Amino acid sequence: MSLFISNAYAQAAPGGAQDGGMSMLIMLGIFGLIFYFMLYRPQAKRVKEHKNLVASLSKGDEVLTQGGMVGKIVKVSEEKDFVELALNEATNIVVQKSAISAVLPKGTMKSL
Repeated sequence: MSLFISNAYAQAAPGGAQDGGMSMLIMLGIFGLIFYFMLYRPQAKRVKEHKNLVASLSKGDEVLTQGGMVGKIVKVSEEKDFVELALNEATNIVVQKSAISAVLPKGTMKSL
């Protein structure tokens, strides 16, 4: 077996780490910071913005749902977390507030 491995390397300390694992803790801390700034923080910011958007919905707002429908809010139900949207003059639907993805500028429905 000593054909490929020299005796000096075979007798070295296992792992070759002389700092007691401190480099492993530093590396774990760096990965934790990368995870926080690249994944957790942006997602938490998006959730907070969507929660504020849902809380600010009012009658007369033109909104876009996650399904791609554009409508005008006719009625807001505070206790049940639902809104009634008018898609046109004859069609009204009821959707959950959390299904609304964006509030559109006034007059968007007329320009479509």
